[in-house]
Amino acid sequence: MATRKSTPDTGRLARVIAEDRRARAAREKGYREQALKLYPWVCGRCAREFTHANLQLLEVHHRDSNHDNNPPDGSNWELLCTYCHEAEHRKYLDSAGRGGEAAGGGKGSQATYRPFENLGALLKPKPEKDRES
Repeated sequence: MATRKSTPDTGRLARVIAEDRRARAAREKGYREQALKLYPWVCGRCAREFTHANLQLLEVHHRDSNHDNNPPDGSNWELLCTYCHEAEHRKYLDSAGRGGEAAGGGKGSQATYRPFENLGALLKPKPEKDRES
């Protein structure tokens, strides 16, 4: 008896993805609007100020990285410009890549490699006899 291969239901998959995107957009719009009402339009890292003309460059950062944790008092949010927001997430990802915990927290978040530790020895001039060989 031959087995029949099932083909993926691309229509269903597209519907699921579209619904997920709608739910995400609604959730983001809700907390973004709340954060913009609660906080001044200034980046929490670099202090760049924003107006209606460039407000799209101001993003809401979740301090605990949980996008579903949106308390009405805004205690889990901070407004960051696009560049600082990217740097904050990059810091977290870099720390995770080193096997440490999230950046800024815990024991594994500090660098232990010291690239310039022996720089003085490397910069000392070599003795005459070593240069000739």
